[in-house]
Order: sequence, then C-alpha cells, then structure tokens
Amino acid sequence: MSSKRRIHTVGIGGLGTVGFEVARRIDAGEIDGLTLGAVSARDHARARARVAGFRSPADVVSAGELAARADIVVECAPAAVFREIAEPVVRAGKILVAISAGALLDHDDLVEAARATGAQIVVPSGAVMGLDAVRAAAESGIGSVTMITRKPPGGLAGAPYLADHGIDVDGLDAPLKVFEGSAREAARGFPANVNVAAALGLAGIGPERTRIEIWADPGVTRNTHEIRLEAETLRFQLRIENVPSRENPRTGRSVAPSVVAALRRFVAPLVVGT
Repeated sequence: MSSKRRIHTVGIGGLGTVGFEVARRIDAGEIDGLTLGAVSARDHARARARVAGFRSPADVVSAGELAARADIVVECAPAAVFREIAEPVVRAGKILVAISAGALLDHDDLVEAARATGAQIVVPSGAVMGLDAVRAAAESGIGSVTMITRKPPGGLAGAPYLADHGIDVDGLDAPLKVFEGSAREAARGFPANVNVAAALGLAGIGPERTRIEIWADPGVTRNTHEIRLEAETLRFQLRIENVPSRENPRTGRSVAPSVVAALRRFVAPLVVGT
C-alpha cells in the first residue's frame, strides 16, 4: 500500500548546538515525512563545512530565504536575528518552530500577523517539561505560577541583567539569587538562559503574571527548574534537572530532542499529549 502522507521540507535557522543536532537527525531520516531543505547561519563557509558530511547536504542560505525554501522553519538562532528568520515565515503563512520564546515576547506582533496569514507559531517545551499540564490548567483558570531556576554560575555568564546590575557570579561558594521578577523581565535580562521562563508564561497566565527566581548556584551541575502552579483544577510542583550541553552550557541537552519531538507531531499518525 502506498503512503499518502505529505513530505514536509524543513529549514533550520541557526546551526549552533541545537540547530545542528536537529538538522543532523532530519538528514539521517529519523523523522519519517520530513526532509531537510536549507539551513542558515552567520558564517556560511563554516555552515557548509558542517553539513558537508550529511547524506544530502542542505543549501546554506540567508535567514530571510528560509521561508521560500521550506514548509516548516525551525528558529534556533540568537535572539538578535529572531525577526529576520521569523517574519518571512509568518508572512508566507507557514509554520515557525521557535525556540527563542523570549525573543517572541518582544515581537508579539507576529502572533497577530500569523492570525491574519494562517501561519502557525509553535514553541517547543525545550528545557521545561510539563507545559501540557500548564496549558490544560489555563483552560479552567490558574491562580499563580512560579518558577525557581538554579544554574551553575558559568551558565549565567554574560547575561545582560548581571552586567547592568554589576552582579559578579565568579568564585561563588554559596547560592546567590541574582533575579526575581516577571517572566518577561527574566527573558529580557537573560536571553540566552531562560527561554523556559517565556515559554512557561505563554503557556499559562502570561509573562507578566508568571513569577521567576534565578539563582547562580555553585552546588549544582545541572540547569534546574522548579515550577509551582496553583489552579482551579489542580495543584502541582515539577522539578526538572537538565544536563547542560557540552558545546554551550547555557543550553540544556534536552532542547534539541524537544524540537525533534515537536516536529514529529506534524507528521505522526498518532499524537499523545495535549
């Protein structure tokens, strides 16, 4: 019996730790129904060298060209180039899988644009599991959501919030709370660290009402997130310990598999979970 399933072409915006792993797995044929169409990166020569060993080496194009080369575009790039990747996809009415949830908060006009064009913006769970429970709770009313994040001090290095407030996390011998505020504020102050905060806010009661604490903790070796939610239908606490990636300690090793799982939903004959 011949398969009638449509083959979707995927473009990858950003070929860093997450983007390269997602591209490699698609090229290897790990997701039936998806093919790799094109990738983009700031350094085209380096990107070409990285994909040269693929079974079907993808074209390396500019960020703005991805929308014309793919049905689904996965954004895995620094927040500074988020809109360059995302806007053409939304304007073309296609699917954008965005891991930079924090950047999406600063470009939320794209959500209204997607409503007009028929595009879909999908934010994978990434480093924070349990978003299906948060989304379900939001349908009946959430009272409060708090997330406490603890990271090895090196995983927070370079965050704009630390620089702006003169906070030094080098040489700590005890946990230090470096931030407390809303998910929106956390996403802006720690753009490379807490996309999880933005995703949690978008899934639940919004980025303004979602409360975040961030700790630099020399006693932890994993990026740890504890979520506490109070809702009309349920109460839960969830603790997640993500192993930092070897290439980039600011990113958990669970992010790339989460993106792959999100992509698989578009072509799977059976989907489990909200």
